[in-house]
Amino acid sequence: MKQLRWQILVVVVTLGIVAVLLFSQQSPVATGPFLPQPEQGGIYTEGLVGSLGRLSPLLDWNNAADRAVNRLLFSGLIRFDEHGLPQADLAKGWGVSEDGTLYNFTIRENAVWHDGTPVTSDDVLFTIDRMKSAGSLYPQDVKDLWGKIEVTKLNDKNLKFTLPEPYVPFIDYLGFGLLPRHLLESVPPDQLQAADFNINPVGTGPYKFDHLIVDGGQITGVVLTVSNTYYGRPPFIEQAVFRYYPTSAAAYDAYQQGDVLSVSQITSDVLESALEEPNLSLYTSRLPQMTFVLFNLNNPEVAFFQNEKVRRALMLATNRPYIINTLLKGQAVLTDGPILPGSWAYYDGTEHFEYNPEESVSLLKGEGYVIPAEGGDARAKEGALLAFTLLHPDDPVHTKIAEMIREEWAGIGVRVDLQAVPYDKLATDFLASRGYQAALVDLNLSRTPDPDPYPFWHQAEATGGQNYSQWDSRTASEYLEQARVTTDYTLRARLYRNFQVVFARELPALPLFAPVYSYGVDSQVQGVQVAALYDPSDRLATFGNWYLLTRRALGQTEVPTTAP
Repeated sequence: MKQLRWQILVVVVTLGIVAVLLFSQQSPVATGPFLPQPEQGGIYTEGLVGSLGRLSPLLDWNNAADRAVNRLLFSGLIRFDEHGLPQADLAKGWGVSEDGTLYNFTIRENAVWHDGTPVTSDDVLFTIDRMKSAGSLYPQDVKDLWGKIEVTKLNDKNLKFTLPEPYVPFIDYLGFGLLPRHLLESVPPDQLQAADFNINPVGTGPYKFDHLIVDGGQITGVVLTVSNTYYGRPPFIEQAVFRYYPTSAAAYDAYQQGDVLSVSQITSDVLESALEEPNLSLYTSRLPQMTFVLFNLNNPEVAFFQNEKVRRALMLATNRPYIINTLLKGQAVLTDGPILPGSWAYYDGTEHFEYNPEESVSLLKGEGYVIPAEGGDARAKEGALLAFTLLHPDDPVHTKIAEMIREEWAGIGVRVDLQAVPYDKLATDFLASRGYQAALVDLNLSRTPDPDPYPFWHQAEATGGQNYSQWDSRTASEYLEQARVTTDYTLRARLYRNFQVVFARELPALPLFAPVYSYGVDSQVQGVQVAALYDPSDRLATFGNWYLLTRRALGQTEVPTTAP
């Protein structure tokens, strides 16, 4: 028996050696360390600055807090990526006719509402109809646009949009969140704002409504849970909770107390403290807004603005980095043209304007201006002063910016008188009537991912439109006209590049900066990415990739093969 057991042992050892040799010949195997991988689950709580109004995409136009929650509850035919390019969402695809007047969309077969009802073309037609109604809070210009477009149902999952003429920026208007016809068609349009749906919504987004948080009879938050009917990849975080706070400081205090994991907006009053928080990660992104100094190029009182070199001298004498770093606490990015940085249409190859007061003085002298060596006002040969009035909004920040610009321009002999104006009156009483000389203004480009600079800079808008500078460049206008009607984004990008080159050369207005938005998220929330914003709610565009929990997965390590 002993002899037999010995023979068996020899056989087992031999087989083991053979197995080891065979194993060593194989390709990569899992022998590395355990790597953390996102796992579904966890509760994310955001301190949301604002208050609940109505959880309906038809009624959230003026409420940023509602738009943030609705971002996760609802979805549209399309969405926009970080560069402002349209991507399929509820629609699985679309086609555009060669002449750019017909758009055909196909809705995903697996797209359903949170109650399980299929999404159909009727929901799109219903939403657009209600969008145009008096009960909608959409701006009148959006309603007017939809009044000119024919929407045709082809079948339950296909529909057609017919435009009266080619207009490629039309795609911007298709990102609206859909409303369920089967739940709201019995509600008259003028009663939409009072509908129970607004506090118990049903959408198509990655999260569904769960319940409201009520304390002392006041709504203080809203709870969303992951939807099991969502047509896309399920998000990792199981529950998203939004708690409302009146200010950024109050939301930040809630974070410090451990009540929330994020602060929806870090404003300048808490920025310094937030930067010192060891576990709070700040994500900063460009807002869809640009600040300019506009010149009235058609005002005979300031005829010198028609001189490109005078405008360039003023650009070079403006210390924009100093304004950003001192007055705005670094919460802005430089702009050198009329298209937002980060946009698919932005061209980084245009001239970048560095602060250079010496060159400014040289340009003015070259145009015949006499600048006293001991300081003082620059004068033309005929004795006319280089002086004008700069309008500016009457809030503290714009006032300080205007005062700094006045001081900088005084250094090159330009005299500026400041006039503070309430912001709403600046546009209506001065810009629209062209009754101004120069103005410090913000151009708001919110919720328009398509750059389309046509309204502000085309010749046709100089009278009665928004081309407040009355810039009259036929070359620039032709580029803008062509870019509006071609559906080829490569060609459009080239046309907008040419337009930006012309703008930088002529400088009909002085681009200063674009403000940024800062968002604070605790470091235990992983996978966070915040790209360029076209609305503050875009900070949640990648929320489906964020996660709180992880699982361990074995890493893959190359095992060297043994030579034969």
